[in-house]
Amino acid sequence: MQFEPIWDVPIALYLFLAGLGGGAFITSALVAWKHPDAHTARKIGRFIAPVVVAVGLLLLMTDAKAGLFNPLRFALLLHNLGSVMTWGVIFLAVFEVVALVVAILELTKRAVPRWLDIVGVVSGVAVGAYTGCLLGVVHTFPLWNNSILPVLFLVSALSTGAASVVFGTLIAAPKEAERLTVVKGAHYWLPLVELVLVAAMLFIVNTAGATAHTTVMGLLAGKFALPFWLGFIVIGLVGPACIETYERFCAKEKGSAQGSRALGIVSEGGVLVGGFLLRWMIVVAALPVTLVVPAVM
Repeated sequence: MQFEPIWDVPIALYLFLAGLGGGAFITSALVAWKHPDAHTARKIGRFIAPVVVAVGLLLLMTDAKAGLFNPLRFALLLHNLGSVMTWGVIFLAVFEVVALVVAILELTKRAVPRWLDIVGVVSGVAVGAYTGCLLGVVHTFPLWNNSILPVLFLVSALSTGAASVVFGTLIAAPKEAERLTVVKGAHYWLPLVELVLVAAMLFIVNTAGATAHTTVMGLLAGKFALPFWLGFIVIGLVGPACIETYERFCAKEKGSAQGSRALGIVSEGGVLVGGFLLRWMIVVAALPVTLVVPAVM
């Protein structure tokens, strides 16, 4: 019997956009603190964050067939503080409000208080990790119910958020992108950390039983092997890491500014593609543990 996924692209997009928004805000705050003259990069991050999270929430409400038809359903979640979904609603609400306020202040050319940036960073981290915790509450899916997934989603959120800011800056202000040394330095290591986390997660999940083993094999050598290896590993992780390594140690001597810009755009675009594919595969490739109840004779 073939299992049909309970969620598909809309939920994967929600998870991707929510994490990207949190990561973009964190990157914009880092730019504001470490590169105060990088105005374009800061604005890009601050404008991306509230927009993509709002789009993600709209996708979630549409797919769940609840929010658009019964908005009070989400409000009622606030009564149960022991629920992961309740805290998710709180984190998302706080983050969206803060991100919108910061974007408005930026748009009106008013200074953003440091404390507001800090609140946004903390709530952005919470949103990035929450997307992994949300899946983890479904205990019957070994690929979702593990302690590494929230950390993996958080690292991926930071990576895709930074990629979106650098990608936009490379297009709008390429010379400014070259000065983002702190951001690009941190961003350089994130795909490598992500690769280690994915390997560790799949190793742990693989030992959790027959269903878990089938799920992992589906990713590594089955139905999802092509998007996993080519899309996520090569395009999303290894490719960008190789390009960034080349840029750091070789391009300054050999390459032109235009060539370096093009490589940067390809690299950051690859990170974004890999970030979405990671969430899509985890959502659709997960198999549930089937409970077999013996018949009473």
